[in-house]
Amino acid sequence: MPLALEGKKAIVAEVSEAAKGALSVVVADSRGVTVGKMTDLRKQARENGVELRVVRNTLARRALEGTQWECLNDSFVGPTLLAFSTDHPGAAARLFKEFSKTNKDFEVKALAYEGELIPAADIDRLATLPTHDEAIAKLMSVMKEASAGKLVRTLAALRDQKQEAEAA
Repeated sequence: MPLALEGKKAIVAEVSEAAKGALSVVVADSRGVTVGKMTDLRKQARENGVELRVVRNTLARRALEGTQWECLNDSFVGPTLLAFSTDHPGAAARLFKEFSKTNKDFEVKALAYEGELIPAADIDRLATLPTHDEAIAKLMSVMKEASAGKLVRTLAALRDQKQEAEAA
């Protein structure tokens, strides 16, 4: 059933609003995936701060026109599922990568991060980004190692100084 002009305008406005708040966008084709599995994917998406939208290609192009996500326009062919990561730039990529492992019909078409088009084959560029908590843990680990290294160097310098004093 064709959408009325007002319905199309509303969809374009909703997708455009989601795009404005997104940190990254992933485009996928979900043909062949069962309704039950798509429901599970939507639930996982909500839990991970990812907004999913199934949008007609022409409406998607209009909604992303003039945004940093306009680079995705060439990937809008066939059924289009858009995922907007709102909490973490790698959330949608990580979610789709895991989902595609168990659903062979699910295909990631393209990704975009900060206005850069990323081919689907390079999904790991976003999917492996550390979360905020993981990044903090890595930083703390590096700081801890650096302070421990400084302590070791200080103790070694004191030992060398004592040995020189005894030799003199």
